[in-house]
Amino acid sequence: MPPEPNTSGRLLNPGWGNDALPMVEVSWNDAQAYCAWAGGRLPTEAEWEYAARAGSTAAHYGDLDKISWYADNSGRKHLHSERIFDDDQAHYEKRLNENGDSVHEVGQKRANGFGLYDILGNVWEWVNDWYDENYYQKSPSQDPAGPTSGQLRVLRGGSWHSIPRIVRVSTRLRIEPGGRDDNLGFRCGAEVAGP
Repeated sequence: MPPEPNTSGRLLNPGWGNDALPMVEVSWNDAQAYCAWAGGRLPTEAEWEYAARAGSTAAHYGDLDKISWYADNSGRKHLHSERIFDDDQAHYEKRLNENGDSVHEVGQKRANGFGLYDILGNVWEWVNDWYDENYYQKSPSQDPAGPTSGQLRVLRGGSWHSIPRIVRVSTRLRIEPGGRDDNLGFRCGAEVAGP
């Protein structure tokens, strides 16, 4: 098990006691290993986006407060996190912590058109791809597999810690595959037999 998630000395899931909370503090390597153990795999970035969009071309499939946990609504009271981030970035973490912002049990918000919960917000989700800023300018238009090498891996979807402009289907985060944080998680995928 990864370390218990901790934000500024506040445990988010003490002893990993709440199975309904998403697994966090996992590296890309941890997520990849778990998915393989479970008989699946991390989705490619293109697969993740297809599933997240669920047929929509919008930035998100509804009002953020109704579909996701993000910095404005993941604490005791509603915040204006973008204003805090833009005006007082040095104290952003402190303000979220004072408000009790945290990861939430999955499935409390409205699902997308494919029935997927928490695809946006709650936790960033690791995908299989290496990061390449220009990959999609030269990739195949149908089922791009992602770059074959790189130094950074991709996460998608935003988290409970993200400002609203980040919580959108197209946002990409990139970090080293060994990175861990209290807002990094994953979702396994698997091959599905066609009709």
